[in-house]
Amino acid sequence: MSSAIRGSQKARDTLDYLRDKISTSAWSVGDLIPKEQELMELIGVGKSTVREAVRSLAAFGMLETVPGVGTFVRSRTPVSTLLTEFLGDHDLEEVLVYRRSLEIEAAQHAAVHRTEAHLAALREAAQRDEHAEHDSVTSCEQSTNPGAFHLLVVEASGSKLLLDLYLGVMSVLQRASTEGRVILGTTFATMHLDHGAVLQAIEERDVRSAAHSMALHVDRDLGLRTDMLEFGQQTERAASLIDAGYDPGAESGAASGDASAARV
Repeated sequence: MSSAIRGSQKARDTLDYLRDKISTSAWSVGDLIPKEQELMELIGVGKSTVREAVRSLAAFGMLETVPGVGTFVRSRTPVSTLLTEFLGDHDLEEVLVYRRSLEIEAAQHAAVHRTEAHLAALREAAQRDEHAEHDSVTSCEQSTNPGAFHLLVVEASGSKLLLDLYLGVMSVLQRASTEGRVILGTTFATMHLDHGAVLQAIEERDVRSAAHSMALHVDRDLGLRTDMLEFGQQTERAASLIDAGYDPGAESGAASGDASAARV
């Protein structure tokens, strides 16, 4: 019996070790975790105990094992995974609006709570993006990678709840981006100007400017492809676009890969 108790404790300790590394971002979303043998040595447990812990966290969506490659961190907490599933049942327009609210809130909090380390990381991300190839930032696929500008802003907010909500929302939008339903609607040059304005406001601890700069950016950042809107049925969003001067007929016959987007 004592052996079973010890074994059970080892399993709990292993699970706690892995979960702590992920939840504290010691292993960031997108990172490969140490290989099985390394984990066995680090924690001092056997192969079956490590595998059981990895399987448990994979079941919660926090880890994902890719055969022949390794195990990746997919979510910092089970919350963002459950949120992703929940939001997946909602209209993409609403998800985009929710994302806007989260990013504005994150920018305001970042202006108050950011550290010099946060600023250094944000400056580096802005400079790196400025010299990146245009094709590498034509979607929202990179927005939750470690070191991505938007993710760094949310992390600088100091709110773990905001971070969890953001990761869940962006997971839905990244999937929609892969399917071609959500696209980047701003130009490369404008994106850099927007990021610079957000960074300056956070540097100066200007909460009002941080909120306004981020609001302007997300308003012209990600959006629905206009041909995804049901203009024939005159949905509320479609009607508002037409009232604002948008002509859906101008896009008839456009290729499915056309980069026209409806700002949400």
